[in-house]
Amino acid sequence: MSSIKFDQHQDAGFYKTLNRRVNDYFKEQGKSKHANGFMVFKSLFFISGMVLLYGLFVSDWFSFWQLVPIAILLGLFKALTGVNIGHDAIHGAYSSSKTWNGILGRVFDFLGLNAYAWHITHNVVHHTYTNIPEHDFDIEVSPKILRLSPQGPHAPQMRFQQYYAFFLYGLSALIRGFKQEYKNFFSRDFGDHITPPPPPKSEYFHLFFWRSFFYVVFLFLPMWLLSLPWWQVFGLFLITMFTEGLFLGIVFQMAHIVEKVDFPEPDETGHLTHAWSVHQMLTTANFATQNWMANFICGGLNTQVEHHLFPNICHIHYPNIAPIVAQTAEEFGLPYHQYPTFLGALKSHFNHLKALGEGKQIMELKAAPARV
Repeated sequence: MSSIKFDQHQDAGFYKTLNRRVNDYFKEQGKSKHANGFMVFKSLFFISGMVLLYGLFVSDWFSFWQLVPIAILLGLFKALTGVNIGHDAIHGAYSSSKTWNGILGRVFDFLGLNAYAWHITHNVVHHTYTNIPEHDFDIEVSPKILRLSPQGPHAPQMRFQQYYAFFLYGLSALIRGFKQEYKNFFSRDFGDHITPPPPPKSEYFHLFFWRSFFYVVFLFLPMWLLSLPWWQVFGLFLITMFTEGLFLGIVFQMAHIVEKVDFPEPDETGHLTHAWSVHQMLTTANFATQNWMANFICGGLNTQVEHHLFPNICHIHYPNIAPIVAQTAEEFGLPYHQYPTFLGALKSHFNHLKALGEGKQIMELKAAPARV
């Protein structure tokens, strides 16, 4: 696997111009790039909702079937807390304080992930090598079962992947919580992307402390407190995790695994014929940016173009800087991929999975217009 090298000369001043305009926006508005009052309100809303739902879950006031919708909502609020607070904090975007970002980033640990491993695989790898096969781990998920890029291997059963993919998304939180995060934490091999040093001793403590805390709070404590058979409580735990994984899987995939985006392939020496900033415009898509609900709950995942260009800016500001990005992209002749609605993006993701499952290659995908 060759080392990837972007051709920064092919930026043509796009990112420099865009960066200046975005900085001017914040100066003219007298705003910080970090969280504002509404962001703090959102954070308290999602945390309070998660705590309230957890309290109802372990109260022992409800039957199994009454607990099912509570488990679904608890899983959803766990996901919303992660993407709205932890995601920004790990990017250093929530606060100007590194200490506060570190504290709030531990939300991921509380939810069964690992902030240290996430930083490497997401912040460094995914944000640098977006949609590049064999480099972006987000499109290498279960390559023997799912084909997410045109360069990925094809197998006969994948002709049904547009249906079973969503079930696998639901399992993703369980897989990450019980296997993948351990693997990412201890791995020193991330291809040619990065060879991180061994984690600090404090991170070993965080890994095992928060893992134990997660299992106790969300699994063993409910088994102890609820007057239900253990297998029913375990079933409710699975429902919670499945809901969390399904939400995260769908919203993350709709930003990169849709018909409009590219999957650039470097040459034999690992060179790409465009700059990193241009690469983000080619490989990322927005959805439902004019929908207040999507902007409220998605934590900026529906404004991924802005997030990939400015991951150090709190997502609460992305709807305001999106017109600046779109205008600058148009001036420089660059694509600005977006889907007006959530359902439009979901349909495009479904169509893309279907085309890849049928074994279509790059040229066939490019020849077909996006069906939205």
